[in-house]
Amino acid sequence: MEGVAMKLPSFKSLAPTAISVASTFSIRRSFSFARRSSSLSAATITADSEPVSLGHRARKDFRILHQEVNGSKLVYLDSAATSQKPAAVLEALQTYYEFYNSNVHRGIHYLSAKATDEFELARKKVARFINASDSREIVFTRNATEAINLVAYSWGLSNLKPGDEVILTVAEHHSCIVPWQIVSQKTGAVLKFVTLNEDETPDIDMLREMISEKTKLVAVHHVSNVLASSLPIEEIVVWAHEVGAKVLVDACQSVPHMVVDVQKLNADFLVASSHKMCGPTGIGFLYGKSDLLLAMPPFLGGGEMISDVFLDHSTYAEPPSRFEAGTPAIGEAIALGAACDYLSDIGMPKIHEYEVELAKYLYETLASVPDVRIYGPRPSESVQRAALCSFNVEGLHPTDLATFLDQQHGVAIRSGHHCAQPLHRYLGVNASARASLYFYNTKEDVDSFIVALADTVSFFNSFK
Repeated sequence: MEGVAMKLPSFKSLAPTAISVASTFSIRRSFSFARRSSSLSAATITADSEPVSLGHRARKDFRILHQEVNGSKLVYLDSAATSQKPAAVLEALQTYYEFYNSNVHRGIHYLSAKATDEFELARKKVARFINASDSREIVFTRNATEAINLVAYSWGLSNLKPGDEVILTVAEHHSCIVPWQIVSQKTGAVLKFVTLNEDETPDIDMLREMISEKTKLVAVHHVSNVLASSLPIEEIVVWAHEVGAKVLVDACQSVPHMVVDVQKLNADFLVASSHKMCGPTGIGFLYGKSDLLLAMPPFLGGGEMISDVFLDHSTYAEPPSRFEAGTPAIGEAIALGAACDYLSDIGMPKIHEYEVELAKYLYETLASVPDVRIYGPRPSESVQRAALCSFNVEGLHPTDLATFLDQQHGVAIRSGHHCAQPLHRYLGVNASARASLYFYNTKEDVDSFIVALADTVSFFNSFK
């Protein structure tokens, strides 16, 4: 089936008070998919008497959520791609540019000193947020992708040699595959991939058996952006360290959603992105153990990262400056610090507890829709899924689903391979649709999505 025609969205602002916070909803488990006459409608939704949720309380901080898109109230279910930004973060960014915009580290005037203080304070906030032992273990980068490339080019090219092995899983994001492919081609190192078990999670037993004296690095995700599964990082670190291997953790889908303690995990490197944790785009960070960062050569050359420059050679600054060449994203770093404050004020344990509940509700309601195939493990007492579902509807292209949901219902989900083509090939599909939640979402958002999905499926099935 050809994709439906795209059109530009229209926007209409809604007052925050127009958003109902009186109740949450549960959806009855019977569906009829006749052409636009589905039995799933407002009449099939019943209200439960429950306390106002974290999602309801948080929504007031996110003006973007209070608008209409294509004639419908916006339902934003794409936070695994990027989160929305609370007012406190936007204010921090604006305040920097309005009142103390200046370059950092090299100026002695008031504005430069103020900008430098706030920039370095943001580094301390990030360190505290993930419980790093020293803020100098935090390197600001453009994003998590650049952070992984920094490790690949600086540590990888210096430490890997022919025959050395790097272990990954088939569920990794492209940003944790492609850099190691490039480095392996340059060094002769070998990439080995862990596949999935019958529960559609990376096979931990296979990973453990794969680790050997040849293993020099294990580079894996903490939480999968497709499968919603998580890996036992603490155990993996123990296994890797037993043979002298290092561990790099892609924590883009964990740092925003749960308590991440790098000292407890004991991983050697960890990366995350600001824009997935209520911060601005254009900045991420690398955590690296101090001894490793000290031994690593620069990734990029230029200003900021030097100690002294002569015509025939240069000496380099200590980390983290060594890896932060040029003028950094100053305002973005400060706003990332504000995002850490905002999330900490709510409490990461509270956010995680709420999202576990949302994740279960999303999975159960979506699984009740006929012909829907959800990827990843089923939630259970021992399995907690992240608050996202990647799925397909039999006979329908995920992009058609996402387009219709947006244009006819104002529901924003993602379609495609989610930067995980090897995983999709392993699952036997080219693409999937994905609904992903954050703490500002509610069960009503899930209900609206399911109602809209029922209508979408009914519409496309009418042409069969």
